[in-house]
Amino acid sequence: MELNLTRPICFFDLETTGTNVAKDRIVEISVLKVYPNGNKESKTWLVNPEMEIPEEVVAIHGISNEKVANEPTFKELSRSIYAMIKDCDLGGFNSDRFDIPLLAEEMLRAELDFDMKSMVSIDVQTIFHKMEKRTLVAAYKFYCDKDLTDAHSAEADTLATYEVLLSQLDKYPELENNVKKLAEFSTHRQFADFAGFLGYDEDGAEVFAFGKHKGRKVLDVLEKEPGYFGWILNADFPLYTKKVLTQVKLSQLNNKLG
Repeated sequence: MELNLTRPICFFDLETTGTNVAKDRIVEISVLKVYPNGNKESKTWLVNPEMEIPEEVVAIHGISNEKVANEPTFKELSRSIYAMIKDCDLGGFNSDRFDIPLLAEEMLRAELDFDMKSMVSIDVQTIFHKMEKRTLVAAYKFYCDKDLTDAHSAEADTLATYEVLLSQLDKYPELENNVKKLAEFSTHRQFADFAGFLGYDEDGAEVFAFGKHKGRKVLDVLEKEPGYFGWILNADFPLYTKKVLTQVKLSQLNNKLG
């Protein structure tokens, strides 16, 4: 089965210096772009993260500090990567909770206004876990009857993720071959930001999803405790969370001026 597409979708995978979305950096990114007519193009970049890659992380993906020392930084690559994924939907394995948030941070650090409002994303891991509850290596064996011998290589993981999704569509007739529907099925609880600090209430208003104001409307908190906005902007929160919060704050000011 082939994906039923109305516009291109980019499957991608990151290898990084660690798992902290706000602090860690990309060391490798691979993108597989699939077009509605079935054509594909792929590109893999090694990235100098401008920070030390811990030994325990090198042991996982095999990308050493020496290997990326002379590679371009993400900022130098950012426009090429952005050009490839712009106006596309996204797909990945655990991408909603890790790869997309970290990619967004890197894009914002590179001063590119990355925004998911015009995109949907399919998280193949979520579909897998809802159906079978295993890892990518097991998913590849289960759905494709292949051994993922080069796991933790961004290129191998990206291609395997794409193949797993196609096999999932073949195996589960209840899955609709539609990117928007697959994105909805593979999405966890909806958040206003990627990292899960800002959620929505039943009316669609932004609410805090953490801390002393958990469950309260962002606009109400900013109205009654304006210093909380400044605290978040100066604290160690992801850039995308700060961006969304700033947008909410600006909408509040615009409503007052209106």
